Amino acid sequence: MVVEAEDGAPRQLLRELHECLEEGDRAVNKPVMELDHYAAYVQMNDRFHSVIMRGCSNIALQRVMEMLDRQPFASPSAMLPMQSSMEEGHQWMRIAHLSHHAMVQAIERGQGSRAQALGEEHVEIARMNLDYALARPELAAELMPGMRLVAGKRGV
Repeated sequence: MVVEAEDGAPRQLLRELHECLEEGDRAVNKPVMELDHYAAYVQMNDRFHSVIMRGCSNIALQRVMEMLDRQPFASPSAMLPMQSSMEEGHQWMRIAHLSHHAMVQAIERGQGSRAQALGEEHVEIARMNLDYALARPELAAELMPGMRLVAGKRGV
């Protein structure tokens, strides 16, 4: 993604990314998120990640991401049901969405290394969600029955 951002992103790609940002803003910038807002965010988040990957010309990275997306709980929105169930979830979603804004800004400015670093940091939110789910096996099993496949004998 570094080279692509530094070379400048096509206008259509930037337009699609900005549409995603606007959709995400409408979903998360509320005092309280309802189930419909979470659903809208999930759709936007999946689309945002898809647009980013489509705009990346790194075929090896695209293949790795396609493989990861097929793994349980590894897709961009896989852990969002846990976020919707927790007090901090809305705040975490806002932080994740702010990182979307920062990534798009870096891409627009041709700051490939910054965009890459922001993307790597963005992954940490997903890791925190997984840790949260694994620490609350009963809730995880209720919200995401397939979590047992990932947690194994940890009690989910």
